[in-house]
Amino acid sequence: MTRVSIELVPRSRSALRAELQAVAEHLPGVDTVNIPDLTRFSTRSWHGCAFARPHYRAIPHIRAVDLNPHEPLPMAAHLDEHGLDEVLIVSGDAPADMSARVYDVDAITAIRRFARELPHVRVYAGLDPYRQSLAREQDYLERKLEAGAVGFFTQPFFDLRLMETYADLIPQQAEVWWGATSVTEEGSLNYWRTRNHAVFPRSFQPTLEWNRQFAAQMLAFAQERNQHAYFMPVRADTLAYLGGLL
Repeated sequence: MTRVSIELVPRSRSALRAELQAVAEHLPGVDTVNIPDLTRFSTRSWHGCAFARPHYRAIPHIRAVDLNPHEPLPMAAHLDEHGLDEVLIVSGDAPADMSARVYDVDAITAIRRFARELPHVRVYAGLDPYRQSLAREQDYLERKLEAGAVGFFTQPFFDLRLMETYADLIPQQAEVWWGATSVTEEGSLNYWRTRNHAVFPRSFQPTLEWNRQFAAQMLAFAQERNQHAYFMPVRADTLAYLGGLL
């Protein structure tokens, strides 16, 4: 069965609670929440996910570079306490001002560690269609599965044709969470093009209408394949973006 997640940023605990309440009231199709781990905010992803329980299944993002290889996993007890049995492992960027210590730990090493130390936790990895060639990304996906990942969260897509290409590359046993985000300003469009090298179709328009239409198409794409979908509202009202679709 297709699951639907919404990605919520933990800017503050009160704001996160308010967003969760709004989702519960207006987006009945959402059954999962995924929360990124952003070093500029005080609420870690696994703490934010605890607020979503027990109404939602919740998936915290875990940054590989934050995991000290010589100390216990800092979130392990919290995951068990709150019934959080899924995580998304991302590589993680070093803070711009180096205010926090990071470690030479990559995503594959972190996946192996979770699979070894927390075998009851399902581990997802990232899929980025923009960072390297198709062949290299396919090889990277296979190595993540060999390390213990059960599937992937994609970077947001903007083109169904590119999604179809990657759908053919992903091993059949892997679970996939296809991603979409709202790009409704020229500044955001330029960010995705220059920072993430995202691919946009010629038909793309930075309007709420275009983004809503694509969100519906992406959800149908996932449902047709018995896979999952997640939505990342950015600089757009969550209900205006997804209301009536989920």
